[in-house]
Amino acid sequence: MKNTILIVEDDASFGVMLQTWLRKNDYEVILATQYSQAKKEIASKKIDLILTDLRLPDGDGILLMAWVREQLKSHVPFIVMTGYAEVQTAVSAMKLGAFDYLKKPINPSLLEEKIVAALESGQEVEELYKPKKVMVKGNSEAIQRLYKHVELVAPTKFSVLIIGESGTGKEYIAEMIHECSPRRDKPFIAVDCGSLSKELAPSELFGHLKGSFTSAIADKKGVFEQAKGGTVFLDEVGNLPYEVQMQLLRALQEQKVRPVGSATDISVDVRIVAATNENLEKAIEQGRFRQDLYHRINEFTLEVPPLRNRLDDLEEFVTYFVDQANEELGKEIKGVSPKAIEVMRQMRWNGNIRELRNVIRRCVLFAEGETIEAEDLPVYPDFIDKASSSNEDFALRPGNEREQIEAALAKARGNKTVAARLLQIDRKTLYNKMHQLGLDL
Repeated sequence: MKNTILIVEDDASFGVMLQTWLRKNDYEVILATQYSQAKKEIASKKIDLILTDLRLPDGDGILLMAWVREQLKSHVPFIVMTGYAEVQTAVSAMKLGAFDYLKKPINPSLLEEKIVAALESGQEVEELYKPKKVMVKGNSEAIQRLYKHVELVAPTKFSVLIIGESGTGKEYIAEMIHECSPRRDKPFIAVDCGSLSKELAPSELFGHLKGSFTSAIADKKGVFEQAKGGTVFLDEVGNLPYEVQMQLLRALQEQKVRPVGSATDISVDVRIVAATNENLEKAIEQGRFRQDLYHRINEFTLEVPPLRNRLDDLEEFVTYFVDQANEELGKEIKGVSPKAIEVMRQMRWNGNIRELRNVIRRCVLFAEGETIEAEDLPVYPDFIDKASSSNEDFALRPGNEREQIEAALAKARGNKTVAARLLQIDRKTLYNKMHQLGLDL
């Protein structure tokens, strides 16, 4: 099958010349002369390579590449062409993931060489950036109860509000709802409501027309229109500006949106799944969140349990994250010692699964042996305070130092930093005394 190349070039004569040359070299070729036209072609066809001019009448090649990466989640290779030999522009293009950057006039043999290389890399890039749906689920009673509720609500049209602390995996649950629903073959689009200002939100959610404001250089589809037939995930919905909440409520009630600068509505069919880590009822009392919007998005509530309430899943998560970190960092850590697991069970995990993952990645990075030991774990104030709050007085005193140190180490589950804090000495002093007493370091 022939590879398909999209040429995005506003110079029609140069574009046709490239198109003719590429067709002679046995490529399928599509020519677009505008940014907006290119977007339609990319969204509707399988493109293997994009050859784009930097400057376009209604946008530019870098803007197009950013749209492809962010909105379509595609990593189709780009080669950027320009007559403006700006080093900074070349750097920007490469940072955004352009395969290469060529100055006009273009040498055909050099272009052919770059095209062949880009197409060869395309398959590898596509595999590298495929969404990785595999994720450890856990088997604790708390999480299994949640999964049963997901199975119940997923096939319905209910709007779902997912509540839970930061880092518990609320977006993962939202994706699970989408994948178990009749909308699974349509888009799932996540929106970080905390990043939307009252000025930016209407354009992001509902779209805009070209010229509707200063930087609107082309028409833009909003999230609701992009996700037509699918699911919109409103992450941290409590952070949505109050002024935008009324517009969102109207869109949800009428299943219509009006792009900024437009005089007509667009019908949309989306399911809403929202998530928050704050108490929205309290936000309503404080006048920060609309009560009518709260009831509209809260037709069904799911609560994701914090990690400390599903410790039966801890080892499964640890094993998964060790394997993940080994692959990412090129390490070969074989596992985590039982003592380290026990220390982790004592932690509060305020950052939940996200915090656990970060801790494991750090330990894998710095581990010198084949196994992560208790001493390799970072020490957090909440664990130290928990250990130090015991009624027993561990402060080191003359006489029976061995027994006192052993008792402190047992209380700290082998963590020497915590043990030193319990004994009210510094870590270096603890190591010296352990060495003198012949205790295992």
